Amino acid sequence: MKNKGKFITFEGVDGAGKSTHIEEVISFLESQEITVKRTREPGGTKLGEKLRDILLHDEMDPETETLLMFAARRQHIAEVIKPALDEGIFVLSDRFTDATYAYQYGGKHVAYSKIETLETWVHPDLKADLTLLFDLPVEVSIDRLKKNRTPDKFEKESEAFFNRLRNVYLDLARQHPNRYRIINANQPIESVSHDVIEAIKSIL
Repeated sequence: MKNKGKFITFEGVDGAGKSTHIEEVISFLESQEITVKRTREPGGTKLGEKLRDILLHDEMDPETETLLMFAARRQHIAEVIKPALDEGIFVLSDRFTDATYAYQYGGKHVAYSKIETLETWVHPDLKADLTLLFDLPVEVSIDRLKKNRTPDKFEKESEAFFNRLRNVYLDLARQHPNRYRIINANQPIESVSHDVIEAIKSIL
C-alpha cells in the first residue's frame, strides 16, 4: 500500500509572491524524489477553470460567490486532490478553503457559520498538512499588484477589504498553529525562499 501524499496549501493576500515560491517548492520536493501535483483554486479542473473565470470577473452576490467557490472546490477534491493524495503524491494548491474565510467572510462579510457548514459538507475529512501564509503589509501588496498585472475584481478591492482579509488569515494562523507557518513576504526573496523550504522540511 502506498503512503498517503501530503497536502500543502499556499495562502495570503494578492501580490505576496505565492506563485513564485510554489515553483521553488516543486523543485525542492522533486530533488527529494517526491512526486508533486500543482493545482490552484478556484480552478484545478475543467469545470473549476470555467467557474474561476466567472468568479474572478463577474459581479455577484457574496453568498452566490461562496457557493460557487465550494462547487468548484468539491469537483477539485473529487477529481484532482483526493486521487493524487491516495497515490502518495504531494499536492500543492495555490489557495484552498482558508481563502474563502479570508475573502468571503473577512472581505465580504458572508457569515462565518455558513462557510463552516459548507466546509463540513464538502470536505469533512480533508485538511492541509501544511499551510504557508505569505504575509506582508497591505500597502506593499497593493503596490506590487499595480506594477505586475491587470487586476481581477478581487484585486481591485479597497485597502480596507485587504486589511480585513489579512486579519482573518492571521487569526486562522493563531487558531491552527500546528498547520500554519507564517512566511514574512516583505523581505528579500532569498530570505523568503529559505523560510519556505525550511517550513517544507518540517513535514518531510
